[in-house]
Parts: sequence; C-alpha cells; structure tokens
Amino acid sequence: AVRECDHPDCAEAGIHRAPRSPEALDSFYWFCLDHVRDYNRAWNYYANMSDAEVETERRKDTFWHRPTWPLGGKGGFRDELRDPFGFFRPDPKDSRNEDPAYAAFRENSPELAALAIMDLKPPLTIPILKSRYKDLVKRYHPDANGGDKQAEDRLKDINQAYATLMRSLGS
Repeated sequence: AVRECDHPDCAEAGIHRAPRSPEALDSFYWFCLDHVRDYNRAWNYYANMSDAEVETERRKDTFWHRPTWPLGGKGGFRDELRDPFGFFRPDPKDSRNEDPAYAAFRENSPELAALAIMDLKPPLTIPILKSRYKDLVKRYHPDANGGDKQAEDRLKDINQAYATLMRSLGS
C-alpha cells in the first residue's frame, strides 16, 4: 500500500516525509515530490523564535544538544588521560610550575613507584587508593588465578605499594 500525498486535492504517492512543525520533529507529513519541494521552500525552523532563542538554539546545535564543560574540568581529558610520560605535569625542575598534587611525589621516590604499580596518578585520596587496591586484589589474588606464581608476585608488589601510599597519606 502506497501512501497518498498529504497535500489537499493530490492523489500522487506520498513518498517524501517532512516534519509537521519545529515542535514535532518526529511527526511527519508525507508528500509527493512537487509538494515536498513547495513545503521545503516555505519551511522556516526559526520562524516563531526571538533572536536570543535563535542564538541559543544555534549554540546547542554546535554540540548536538549535549552538555559541555571546560577542558580540564569535570569530564575533561586531564581527568581521564593516563600520562605515563608526564606531558601534563609541571616540570619538577622548575619551581615556578610546582603543582601541589605532585609535590609529595618527587622523581625516583618510593611513592612515585607505588603509584605506577597501582596505576594511579595524583592527586590521591584514601577512598581512591582503597578502591583501586580492592580492584587489583580481586584481579591478582592467587585463588582467582589458579595459583599462578606471576599473579602472586604481582599481588605482593601491589600490597607493598598500597602500604607505601597509605603511609604517605598519613594512615
């Protein structure tokens, strides 16, 4: 069954869809080719909007109507990026760029080695450390790995790193 064109007094096949209104973009008219061309010429999504509303809509369209935040803020790449080479850390030799989050973790310190073992980065809190420790213990426990010697050795390193970091955090 072929739809008829939704234009009054037209018996052609309605094979081209067109939104009913800017408020109902998921509800459609079905038109023949000639009438969909007429409809598209007359269509104006912004017709009943003020200049401020148009600008707001245009800004939302820039980001596909998704929430945004500044780079490095909530959800920014600095929070999620693993930085094994330290590109986003200040230079430890330059005291003007000292980041307090890294102040306790000097180069070649046991704390820095422990962070690498735990696959963590500063700033570090006790809840973050405990959560990571629990995840790693579940993964590398000998009972979960059929007594694998490498997993057991890895777990020993994790336990030592956990103790080192807990001491550095004052617990």
